[in-house]
Amino acid sequence: MQAAQRAYSPYSRLRVGAALRSCSGQVYTGCNVENAAFPVGGCAERAAIASAVQAEGPDFRLAEIAVAAFASDGTALPVSPCGACRQALVEFCVTARVSFLQPDGTWIDVETGALLPYRFVFENS
Repeated sequence: MQAAQRAYSPYSRLRVGAALRSCSGQVYTGCNVENAAFPVGGCAERAAIASAVQAEGPDFRLAEIAVAAFASDGTALPVSPCGACRQALVEFCVTARVSFLQPDGTWIDVETGALLPYRFVFENS
């Protein structure tokens, strides 16, 4: 929730923050960063993943991630990770827990694999 307060979202006014815990027990955060060229912006989930990979290297594995989104008036919005973020999450663990905040203050918990059951898998040769 604190990470969402750091978001740069002058266009949508949607502030999103993510905090993940790696399998090594470390916590990394990220927030959304918008850009006037809309596809260039970045999501909070992938920002947190980038921080984790930067710190832990290519062996980083995801244990869990929490995502909180807020409207410009501070109201919590039920926003689950987007498709690109879902693919990024399953890259680092198919069974990691994903929690996202609901307007009533409760959290929904699902596994990454449930968010993207027909994910792309690149077969190693």
